[in-house]
Amino acid sequence: MATSELLAAGPFHEALRAAISSSGLALDRIRYRLGLRDVSISVPTLSNWQSGRRRPERAESLRALAELEVVLDLPPEALRSLLGPPRPRGRAAHPKGPEAMLKAWGPPIEHLLAGVDTSSDGRLTRLSQHDRIEVDANGRLVEVASRHVLRASHDGADRWIVVWDAAGEIIAGQHCAVRTVNTDRETGMTVAELVFDAPLARGETIIMEYRIANTLQPDTFIRRLHRTTRDYVLEARFDPTAIPLRCAKIESESWDLTPTPTGAVHLIEFNATGPLGLRWQM
Repeated sequence: MATSELLAAGPFHEALRAAISSSGLALDRIRYRLGLRDVSISVPTLSNWQSGRRRPERAESLRALAELEVVLDLPPEALRSLLGPPRPRGRAAHPKGPEAMLKAWGPPIEHLLAGVDTSSDGRLTRLSQHDRIEVDANGRLVEVASRHVLRASHDGADRWIVVWDAAGEIIAGQHCAVRTVNTDRETGMTVAELVFDAPLARGETIIMEYRIANTLQPDTFIRRLHRTTRDYVLEARFDPTAIPLRCAKIESESWDLTPTPTGAVHLIEFNATGPLGLRWQM
């Protein structure tokens, strides 16, 4: 879609990304030019705005956005008009299980949540998540191994809900067992319950693991975090006989990640939420 169309209809982050691309300016040059206009903003913040992981809401951010429109040679309010009303905060910003998942994955998973107990979803603090992905010699994602460190914020949290929006088989690892698995045969999308060894008391922690096997997904891995995870690590291991030419974060426009000689790449995010992931080119 053309930049003019995105500026007319949005969404905000796609319009901003298109405007930045059209300007030909790298994010660090934009930050520098904003500094000349007495606006202090970091490159990660600009990156978060254009990826949709964050958006400007506070007064100082909205002022920065107004100056950003000038730097990008856009009409006044071109980007501001796409923001809409402020996001809800407090309890309204953290909907319970089904609502939070529907917000992240959309209506296609609604029927897959039938019969799934999501009551533990809002009772677990995500301390750490480590995804290790395996990519075969054809550049296909063949397995995801996931390790979570969780802490119960309320008594009784006893399960983890996996949502996987591609083909694959959910296999339980330590400290959990597969209970309900609902799969859409047309899309391959799956919702599964992984029940803990025992319910957690408030403040108790658990380290649980599971795998997603036989994914056969080419060129991309995307993890959607519908609640904030304090520390997220993504590690990719490529077949050493077919190391990709280049890799990038899914929200990055440049191919800025270089695999090691043995075919490994990793990225780390703190207080992570929303879609994260990796793309590669063989």
